[in-house]
Amino acid sequence: MLRRVLFLCLVVLLAPGCSTVKGWLGGAHKSKVNQPTELTKLASPIAVRHLWSSSVGGGEARTWLRLHPTVDGNRVYAVDDRGQLIAFDAATGKRVWVASGVDVPGKASKLKFWKRDTAEAGLSSSPGVGNGMVVVGGRNGEVIAFDAATGAKRWSVRATSEVLSAPYVGASRVVVRSNDGRVFGLDPADGSRKWVFDRGLPTLSVRGNASPIGAQGLVYIGYDDGAVVAIKEDDGQRIWEQSVAEPEGRSELERMADIDGEMVLDGDQLYVVSYHDKLMALNAANGQPVWTHDVGSYGGVALAADRVIVSDKIGNVWALDRSSGTSLWKQNLLEYRQLTSPVVQGAYAVVGDLDGYLHWLKLDTGDVVGRQRIEHAALRGTPQVSPGGVLYAVSNEGELAAFQLGN
Repeated sequence: MLRRVLFLCLVVLLAPGCSTVKGWLGGAHKSKVNQPTELTKLASPIAVRHLWSSSVGGGEARTWLRLHPTVDGNRVYAVDDRGQLIAFDAATGKRVWVASGVDVPGKASKLKFWKRDTAEAGLSSSPGVGNGMVVVGGRNGEVIAFDAATGAKRWSVRATSEVLSAPYVGASRVVVRSNDGRVFGLDPADGSRKWVFDRGLPTLSVRGNASPIGAQGLVYIGYDDGAVVAIKEDDGQRIWEQSVAEPEGRSELERMADIDGEMVLDGDQLYVVSYHDKLMALNAANGQPVWTHDVGSYGGVALAADRVIVSDKIGNVWALDRSSGTSLWKQNLLEYRQLTSPVVQGAYAVVGDLDGYLHWLKLDTGDVVGRQRIEHAALRGTPQVSPGGVLYAVSNEGELAAFQLGN
């Protein structure tokens, strides 16, 4: 764990543009190399309506957890680094309930917060939602399930290390990835452990883990050495393993091949991007590559009808053809702005940046045509878009905001 924390500091200092991020490591000095591209006034910006804003406590601050809200039906769920899980009304932003590790039956909206010495500085994963429950992970490895309607705690168990990625809530199992590489299959009824999938990790890696995703009885796990593994949801047996990027290079820094951002599953294809300059479309059933493209990211990918969107390590936003991986366009006007993973809202791709701005890019051309600022604080977690087309994003200082296209 110490090595991983030290390596985070190394990445902050050495990765392109990282030296320009305000406040990292407490330094006030700003390098003149790879400064964030200055934003220019948009000639004819599209109409984006700010629906509401609400506070999510103190946010993640400088922990680089990349916490994001999770949308499910008429609720938005979010956590902060102090150990509280909050359910918001998706239409108004009003708090529906606040929950913690202490359950008070019948008083879900007035639950006491964890003490810091109990929660060991709080929650560290974004919420996973499904089957009427919300599941979150903590820095001490605790995994907690809450009733989605009331916030009442259903169960709590302990993994073997910090949980950084959102749990996957499947039909038969809650699947949790811990920071030591172990994956746990838990019974959704009581949290009891049904299986463990254990796989080795490289010595050093970027802080963060790709969240497990699944469908059709399979769960997909991205690893720090650039591999994707498909395992059975019910018993944890490995079905296939595929290397997306080989950890090659003379130093451990050069060999870094983490899959840390969002993997996307659509039908029979799985889309995955590695930090080691490789994006791959895979056959979800057998893991065979469909196509690859030489672009890398610490984030994840987003899908539109005919294209894949990715923001690379230095802040270029790319659109690739979904069927072939051919580049359709590349937008470089947001370089070194430490972009989030993209999402798709209507006819636009949306990314957040280190200064609290959201940027809307046309899916057909890549032109930047919209901009909104949540607050003067970085956006790190991936924005989320509801089935109704509303976009939700949270800053690292805990400001949650909702945006809709149009006046």
